[in-house]
Amino acid sequence: CKLSEYNLQNCNKAMKRKHKTACIAFVLLLSITGIVYLLLPTPKVFQYNTPRNIKGVVSYRRAFNDLNDVQLIAAQKHGIQPQKDRESALRIEGLEEIISCEVFDVDTLTHSIPYLVPRAKTLLYDIGENFRDSLINKGLNPNKIIVTSVLRTQEDIKGLRKGNINASDNSTHAYATTFDISWKRFAYIKEIGNIEMEPVSADTLKLVLSEVLRDLRKAERCYVKHEAKQACFHITVR
Repeated sequence: CKLSEYNLQNCNKAMKRKHKTACIAFVLLLSITGIVYLLLPTPKVFQYNTPRNIKGVVSYRRAFNDLNDVQLIAAQKHGIQPQKDRESALRIEGLEEIISCEVFDVDTLTHSIPYLVPRAKTLLYDIGENFRDSLINKGLNPNKIIVTSVLRTQEDIKGLRKGNINASDNSTHAYATTFDISWKRFAYIKEIGNIEMEPVSADTLKLVLSEVLRDLRKAERCYVKHEAKQACFHITVR
């Protein structure tokens, strides 16, 4: 009887040792699994476009054919006096700088500076926001418009005309009421958080942008000229 009791005690001790060892092994396994999980790259989710109700305009040339003479009247009414150089332009009160933000990007500017009168700046923001909202409503992944030209001084215009004889000597850009938006290039937002975005073609984005501009033009917010050679929409606030 004493022998049996002794064996039972040894058996219980052995079982406790095995249980303790198993617990330690289990904790180690969980720790190793957690470390491996943290070290592994987080799997990405891919978001496809689901395009719908994209119409654009019948003709870019006919829909956006507000010539310089028409735009110039609005520019002279709402804008500043043309300035000789950038130093004098930056001294004018009321001009507001535009910088890249959540709804548009400002391109590297070579013959202009990123300043507009307030009503033109508001128009630019509205175009960017409406474009973003339209992409969402049409099942397209987010992109931003790109501003390629803004306020030009007389020196800027003179320098531009050396390489482009078609550049207007009396440009509406001189009044800080006008900006150009590319229809060939857009700022592709590759991913949001852990979601990778499928690209959208520039042709499709141009269609959506044309709808936005058409609506704002119909609302008499702006004049628009489709520039084929410069690959941009030339826009003056009204």
